[in-house]
Amino acid sequence: MKPVLDLVTKFGPARIAAMAAVTLTLIGFFAFIILRVSRPDMGVLFSDLSMQDSASVVRELDSRGIRYETRGDAGQTILAPRPDLAKLRMDLAGKGLPTQAGVGYEIFDKGDAFSSTNFVQNVNHLRALEGELARSIRAIGRVQAARVHLVLPERRLFERDRESPSAAIVLKLMGDLDAGQVRAIRHLVASAVEGLKPDRVSIVDERGRLLADGARDAGTDVASGFEDRQAALERRLRGQIEDVVAGIVGTGRARVQVNAELDLNRIESRSETFDPESRVVRSAQTRTESAVTGNAEGQVSVGNELPGANGGDKAPTPKDATNKNEETTNYEISRVTKTEIAEGGRIKRLSVAVVLDGVYATAPDGKQTYSPRTPAEIERITALVRGAVGFDKARGDQIEVVNLRFAEAPSVPQFTEPTLIQSLLAPTKEDVLRMAELAVLALLTLIVLLTVVRPLVRQVLAPVPEAPALAAAGMGFPGDAVVAGPSGTVTVIDRDNPTARLMEFAKINGQVQAETVQRVVDMVRASPSETVEVLRTWIQEE
Repeated sequence: MKPVLDLVTKFGPARIAAMAAVTLTLIGFFAFIILRVSRPDMGVLFSDLSMQDSASVVRELDSRGIRYETRGDAGQTILAPRPDLAKLRMDLAGKGLPTQAGVGYEIFDKGDAFSSTNFVQNVNHLRALEGELARSIRAIGRVQAARVHLVLPERRLFERDRESPSAAIVLKLMGDLDAGQVRAIRHLVASAVEGLKPDRVSIVDERGRLLADGARDAGTDVASGFEDRQAALERRLRGQIEDVVAGIVGTGRARVQVNAELDLNRIESRSETFDPESRVVRSAQTRTESAVTGNAEGQVSVGNELPGANGGDKAPTPKDATNKNEETTNYEISRVTKTEIAEGGRIKRLSVAVVLDGVYATAPDGKQTYSPRTPAEIERITALVRGAVGFDKARGDQIEVVNLRFAEAPSVPQFTEPTLIQSLLAPTKEDVLRMAELAVLALLTLIVLLTVVRPLVRQVLAPVPEAPALAAAGMGFPGDAVVAGPSGTVTVIDRDNPTARLMEFAKINGQVQAETVQRVVDMVRASPSETVEVLRTWIQEE
């Protein structure tokens, strides 16, 4: 242990403390690096969870001892190790997590049907139906969350007293739903509930906007449907025109507006046509009659009874025969009955307005010059627009294509490959996080080097003055010799001057002897009795 103690004594307390501080700092620094490198990559397990679902998922992860992180004020987002995401989702789904704040038909798997009352069964059935409908609605795009409320009146004894069911739906959307998606949700709910009609379903989004009114009458629904149809038709025609024109004048260099007038009248017509040339025998009836009339011989008459009458001299009259034939034929004439129903919403007239920008050219000095389009080019574009919208002159359609200069000139696109600097200036999210992590680690390393390692190295490499050793070895140093004098003084002796060297050594020896005598005198004055005893001992020695 003596070399170790000598080394510790040689370094001194300041250096020992500095070395301990550096060691602890380096251990903590490398421990942080190891923990940061060994930390698992976290990924999103679930997002946009309710507080109940978040608590259930966190409780399940704690029971499994899986590391997780929560984000958001109420823990809506839960992160877990990325390699275990798929397995965790399947395991949690097997346990019905997350429930999305709703319950489906699995509610009947937990209850006892024999001990439940009819009221409880009806309530559970209503809850299950609402939960299943909410899950089906969430499967539609842009629907983030859904909540369904069903009103199912009790069955009445008489049919005339029966009330119609209704439904109310609250949606949390990521964007906006179009009219077709709103109708799809209404028909989905109406088809799943017995007796529910689509016009009895009300839909509201999270911002309080009424997407579908289930309390208005059928006429209002029809009018609203025509308005949606008109807006959809105008939007479709405008898109078709922009696709055609943009390929010629360029993207953003044309403005298109379409106004479609629809005929909302519902027309029903019936017609019946007979064809006299087409006859078919339906039935035929034939009737034949025959009659025979005899003579008057042997008959009693007034002439025979008169006096002088001779009835036997008359010649006999011949018999009369009569034949009668009747034939009746019924014909069926072909008949065509046609019923035509023209629903409302037909296109009554179209009005299209197209504004085109001119042609821009870049001059040699870099400035852009404007020139209008030729009438022939405008006429060709007009013909294309007519074909795109299905122009009908008899219907009164009107199309106007005008060339005007826009307020802003088009910017000249620069198709240059991004350089390394541009790529560094437009990094991805992962690149930003990685660079931030490397910057923090580099900053910590620099701080450790400047504040801990550098002072320690400087103290370790600093020379330690040892007066006795230098004095003993002074004669052996080249150039100037360093000699330690009394009271810790150090004297530099010129090696090239022997006389000066001898004088300095003599002076140092005299000073050492004087100090030694003075120390002895001080010891005698401080302890006279002990000094007497020491002197007696020296005298009695041989």
